[in-house]
Amino acid sequence: MDMKPSLPALLLSLVAVHAFATGPATPSPDPAEVAVPLSQQLGGSTPPSITGNPAADNVNPGTGLAGRLLKIPEDTGLRFGGVWLGDTNTVLSGSSNPGRWLGDSLLILGANLDAEKLVGWKGASFGVQFLQFNAQSANGLNANGLAGSVQGYNSLPGPAPLNRSELYQLWYRQSLDDDRVIFRIGKQVPTYDFNNLARPAVTDDETLSIPSVTGLMYTPVFVNPTLLGAIGGYYNSVTGFTISVAPTKNSYVRYGVYDGNVADGKQTGLTGPDFNSHTFNIGEAGVQWILADKYPGSAGAGLWYQTGVLTLSGPHSVSQDGTGGFYLFGSQRLWSNQLEKSSDASTKTGEGLSKSAIETKSHTQNASISTFLQYGTNNAETLPMTDSIGMGFTGFGLVPYRPADSMGIGMSEAWLNRNIFNRNHELMFQFYYQAHLVGSTFFQPGFTYIPTPGANPDHSSACALTLRVMVLF
Repeated sequence: MDMKPSLPALLLSLVAVHAFATGPATPSPDPAEVAVPLSQQLGGSTPPSITGNPAADNVNPGTGLAGRLLKIPEDTGLRFGGVWLGDTNTVLSGSSNPGRWLGDSLLILGANLDAEKLVGWKGASFGVQFLQFNAQSANGLNANGLAGSVQGYNSLPGPAPLNRSELYQLWYRQSLDDDRVIFRIGKQVPTYDFNNLARPAVTDDETLSIPSVTGLMYTPVFVNPTLLGAIGGYYNSVTGFTISVAPTKNSYVRYGVYDGNVADGKQTGLTGPDFNSHTFNIGEAGVQWILADKYPGSAGAGLWYQTGVLTLSGPHSVSQDGTGGFYLFGSQRLWSNQLEKSSDASTKTGEGLSKSAIETKSHTQNASISTFLQYGTNNAETLPMTDSIGMGFTGFGLVPYRPADSMGIGMSEAWLNRNIFNRNHELMFQFYYQAHLVGSTFFQPGFTYIPTPGANPDHSSACALTLRVMVLF
């Protein structure tokens, strides 16, 4: 029997976590801006873990290494970077094509101009990005695919065409009132700013920051399944307007309105703006906290509404005038081996740690475990999924002498639109290990088990293997 998740229970659990905070939160440097440049995430002698798909998670691609190699002077305010991801996938069992291998290649090149550095235009910046994607249908929503996954066990391939060259982003961003108000207008990726589950949890104390909430490679951590097919995102960027306001140092409120033709089946990443009766509106509020001066966490909630008449053709023809939904997400560090600062002034040395603590710390790498939770629901009759719930755990630096490695496990279940699919729901589990190779290069194998692949009702299950390389520059 299908059992849908209890929304009140999820709301109470998030409220309870926040209520147990024992002290004031230490905010991120810019709580009104969701995405943190990877150049910051990869700073220092040892780069931290990154998300399983950096192309779907960050406003500024890469580390800016490309610009430094081109000898672009820093005082010009120009940053040039990029990211390349390549993977190969196979279904070990449960598919119509077991043992077949399919590959993906994604390249994003981006330039950002800080107008304040260049011409003194305070708080202004401009961004442009180009995307090149060449892939095969690893998720398997067609006869040539593999797993038959509606949610997407691999976040790289999306709607056809799977071979595309596009102007991915082109926007103007303005920061006002010491970053308390930020707006962006132009061709952009709303999932960077809304329901961004995988974004880093950043605090003023870098030792407390969670570099990436999860490195899972499946689509639900980048787009809530109940928003899939409506919100613009990787790789279907859209033209619109986003504004963020930070009422306090550890909270934000955000609103966006965009070209809503994604819900009408159009590939907006390959086209220019088309403002008509289809618009996508979304609002979100979020907060950060730190428990016991050691365990950072965050939570957010959002509402969205899609206008225009949406139609579904096929055996179950449906027409709906507008649709909307609601979502929740949250993350929390559960455990850390970070040493407590000594409260005894007579034993303090150097950075405030006792001598014995400093000696212990020199022989111990930082390690931690975090968790995340997400939920979504909508009243759509034409989108692929109507309800979803997901959760996971991530371990950082758990393997000795591998401080930049991470590993994690996640679960996502989505209730499918019966106007489209024969199955009621799709359940998916994924495990990954992200290994730091050298510089800003990572290798990440992942194993996915799908007991109920939604697009392949004739198959009882599917087991998929993904081997991915990520290079940030």
